[in-house]
Amino acid sequence: MENEIELIKGCRAGKDSARKELYTLYSRQMLAVCYRYTGDMDAAYDVLHDGFIKIFTNFSFRGDSSLGTWINRVMVTQAIDYLRREKRFGQWMVHEEQLPDVPELEDSGAGISEEQLMSFVAELPDGCRTVFNLYVFEEKSHKEIAGMLGIKEHSSTSQLHRARFMLAKRIKEYRNHEERK
Repeated sequence: MENEIELIKGCRAGKDSARKELYTLYSRQMLAVCYRYTGDMDAAYDVLHDGFIKIFTNFSFRGDSSLGTWINRVMVTQAIDYLRREKRFGQWMVHEEQLPDVPELEDSGAGISEEQLMSFVAELPDGCRTVFNLYVFEEKSHKEIAGMLGIKEHSSTSQLHRARFMLAKRIKEYRNHEERK
Protein backbone atom coordinates (compact mmCIF):
# COMPACT_ATOMS: atom_id res chain seq x y z
CA MET A 1 0.00 0.00 0.00
CA GLU A 2 1.24 3.45 -0.91
CA ASN A 3 0.05 5.30 2.18
CA GLU A 4 -2.14 5.17 5.25
CA ILE A 5 -5.26 6.37 3.43
CA GLU A 6 -5.01 3.52 0.93
CA LEU A 7 -4.35 1.11 3.77
CA ILE A 8 -7.48 2.29 5.59
CA LYS A 9 -9.57 2.04 2.41
CA GLY A 10 -8.23 -1.45 1.76
CA CYS A 11 -9.06 -2.61 5.29
CA ARG A 12 -12.56 -1.14 5.05
CA ALA A 13 -13.03 -3.02 1.77
CA GLY A 14 -11.85 -6.26 3.40
CA LYS A 15 -8.75 -6.64 1.20
CA ASP A 16 -6.45 -9.30 2.58
CA SER A 17 -3.34 -7.47 1.32
CA ALA A 18 -4.32 -4.37 3.33
CA ARG A 19 -5.06 -6.45 6.41
CA LYS A 20 -1.71 -8.19 6.13
CA GLU A 21 0.11 -4.88 5.81
CA LEU A 22 -1.75 -3.41 8.79
CA TYR A 23 -0.85 -6.46 10.86
CA THR A 24 2.78 -6.29 9.74
CA LEU A 25 3.00 -2.59 10.58
CA TYR A 26 1.42 -2.76 14.02
CA SER A 27 1.57 -6.30 15.44
CA ARG A 28 4.96 -6.05 17.13
CA GLN A 29 4.15 -2.76 18.84
CA MET A 30 0.67 -3.97 19.83
CA LEU A 31 2.07 -7.22 21.22
CA ALA A 32 4.14 -5.10 23.60
CA VAL A 33 0.98 -3.22 24.64
CA CYS A 34 -0.89 -6.50 25.21
CA TYR A 35 2.01 -7.88 27.23
CA ARG A 36 2.15 -4.73 29.36
CA TYR A 37 -1.44 -5.39 30.40
CA THR A 38 -1.48 -9.18 30.71
CA GLY A 39 2.02 -9.77 32.07
CA ASP A 40 2.05 -13.10 30.22
CA MET A 41 3.31 -13.63 26.68
CA ASP A 42 0.82 -16.40 25.80
CA ALA A 43 -2.06 -14.25 27.00
CA ALA A 44 -0.61 -11.27 25.13
CA TYR A 45 -0.66 -13.25 21.87
CA ASP A 46 -4.28 -14.27 22.55
CA VAL A 47 -5.28 -10.65 23.17
CA LEU A 48 -3.37 -9.50 20.07
CA HIS A 49 -5.13 -12.14 17.97
CA ASP A 50 -8.56 -11.22 19.34
CA GLY A 51 -7.84 -7.52 18.85
CA PHE A 52 -6.92 -7.92 15.20
CA ILE A 53 -9.94 -10.15 14.59
CA LYS A 54 -12.10 -7.38 16.05
CA ILE A 55 -10.36 -4.79 13.88
CA PHE A 56 -10.69 -6.84 10.70
CA THR A 57 -14.28 -7.94 11.39
CA ASN A 58 -15.51 -4.42 12.09
CA PHE A 59 -13.06 -1.85 10.77
CA SER A 60 -14.67 1.14 12.50
CA PHE A 61 -11.77 3.60 12.27
CA ARG A 62 -13.31 7.09 11.86
CA GLY A 63 -10.16 9.18 11.65
CA ASP A 64 -10.67 10.96 14.99
CA SER A 65 -7.09 10.04 15.88
CA SER A 66 -4.15 8.44 14.15
CA LEU A 67 -4.58 4.87 12.97
CA GLY A 68 -1.94 3.70 15.46
CA THR A 69 -3.72 5.41 18.36
CA TRP A 70 -7.01 3.77 17.37
CA ILE A 71 -5.41 0.32 17.11
CA ASN A 72 -3.76 0.89 20.51
CA ARG A 73 -7.16 1.72 22.04
CA VAL A 74 -8.66 -1.47 20.58
CA MET A 75 -5.83 -3.55 22.05
CA VAL A 76 -6.06 -1.92 25.49
CA THR A 77 -9.81 -2.58 25.54
CA GLN A 78 -9.22 -6.19 24.48
CA ALA A 79 -6.61 -6.64 27.22
CA ILE A 80 -8.92 -5.24 29.90
CA ASP A 81 -11.76 -7.45 28.63
CA TYR A 82 -9.42 -10.45 28.77
CA LEU A 83 -8.44 -9.69 32.36
CA ARG A 84 -12.12 -9.33 33.30
CA ARG A 85 -13.07 -12.61 31.60
CA GLU A 86 -10.25 -14.42 33.34
CA LYS A 87 -11.23 -12.77 36.65
CA ARG A 88 -7.62 -11.73 37.16
CA PHE A 89 -8.15 -8.36 38.81
CA GLY A 90 -8.35 -9.89 42.27
CA GLN A 91 -8.78 -7.61 45.25
CA TRP A 92 -9.00 -4.01 44.04
CA MET A 93 -9.42 -2.21 47.31
CA VAL A 94 -6.19 -1.45 49.12
CA HIS A 95 -6.47 0.94 52.04
CA GLU A 96 -4.00 3.82 52.00
CA GLU A 97 -2.90 3.15 55.57
CA GLN A 98 -1.71 -0.31 54.46
CA LEU A 99 0.66 1.20 51.93
CA PRO A 100 4.11 2.38 52.97
CA ASP A 101 5.56 5.48 51.38
CA VAL A 102 7.13 4.98 47.98
CA PRO A 103 10.90 4.77 48.47
CA GLU A 104 12.70 7.76 47.04
CA LEU A 105 14.95 6.74 44.19
CA GLU A 106 16.86 9.38 42.34
CA ASP A 107 16.40 8.87 38.61
CA SER A 108 14.58 5.62 39.47
CA GLY A 109 14.59 4.30 35.91
CA ALA A 110 18.06 5.49 34.93
CA GLY A 111 20.51 2.78 34.03
CA ILE A 112 17.81 0.16 33.57
CA SER A 113 16.88 -1.01 30.10
CA GLU A 114 13.35 -0.48 28.86
CA GLU A 115 13.03 -4.25 28.49
CA GLN A 116 14.00 -4.80 32.14
CA LEU A 117 11.64 -2.08 33.31
CA MET A 118 8.78 -3.61 31.30
CA SER A 119 9.51 -6.99 32.86
CA PHE A 120 9.13 -5.36 36.30
CA VAL A 121 5.80 -3.87 35.19
CA ALA A 122 4.72 -7.33 33.97
CA GLU A 123 5.43 -8.73 37.46
CA LEU A 124 2.90 -6.40 39.09
CA PRO A 125 -0.43 -7.87 40.22
CA ASP A 126 -3.08 -7.53 37.52
CA GLY A 127 -5.00 -4.66 39.14
CA CYS A 128 -1.88 -2.62 39.86
CA ARG A 129 -0.46 -3.28 36.41
CA THR A 130 -3.71 -2.30 34.67
CA VAL A 131 -4.10 0.97 36.56
CA PHE A 132 -0.38 1.75 36.16
CA ASN A 133 -0.57 1.20 32.39
CA LEU A 134 -3.75 3.25 31.97
CA TYR A 135 -2.38 6.10 34.08
CA VAL A 136 1.21 6.19 32.82
CA PHE A 137 1.02 5.01 29.21
CA GLU A 138 -2.55 5.89 28.20
CA GLU A 139 -2.52 9.11 30.30
CA LYS A 140 -5.96 8.45 31.78
CA SER A 141 -7.14 10.23 34.92
CA HIS A 142 -8.20 8.25 37.97
CA LYS A 143 -11.80 9.21 37.20
CA GLU A 144 -11.48 7.81 33.66
CA ILE A 145 -9.76 4.65 34.94
CA ALA A 146 -12.47 4.12 37.54
CA GLY A 147 -15.13 4.41 34.82
CA MET A 148 -13.32 2.03 32.48
CA LEU A 149 -12.72 -0.63 35.12
CA GLY A 150 -15.89 -0.21 37.18
CA ILE A 151 -14.01 0.68 40.35
CA LYS A 152 -13.91 3.71 42.66
CA GLU A 153 -11.46 6.54 42.01
CA HIS A 154 -9.88 5.84 45.39
CA SER A 155 -9.19 2.26 44.31
CA SER A 156 -7.46 3.53 41.18
CA THR A 157 -5.33 5.91 43.25
CA SER A 158 -4.46 3.12 45.71
CA GLN A 159 -3.55 0.68 42.95
CA LEU A 160 -1.26 3.25 41.31
CA HIS A 161 0.41 4.00 44.63
CA ARG A 162 0.89 0.29 45.26
CA ALA A 163 2.30 -0.23 41.74
CA ARG A 164 4.77 2.62 42.19
CA PHE A 165 5.86 1.27 45.56
CA MET A 166 6.37 -2.22 44.17
CA LEU A 167 8.28 -0.94 41.13
CA ALA A 168 10.52 1.30 43.21
CA LYS A 169 11.28 -1.61 45.55
CA ARG A 170 11.98 -3.95 42.62
CA ILE A 171 14.27 -1.39 40.94
CA LYS A 172 16.18 -0.90 44.17
CA GLU A 173 16.60 -4.68 44.57
CA TYR A 174 17.75 -4.97 40.96
CA ARG A 175 20.32 -2.20 41.38
CA ASN A 176 21.64 -3.71 44.62
CA HIS A 177 21.98 -7.07 42.88
CA GLU A 178 23.76 -5.51 39.88
CA GLU A 179 26.19 -3.62 42.15
CA ARG A 180 27.20 -6.88 43.90
CA LYS A 181 28.12 -8.53 40.58
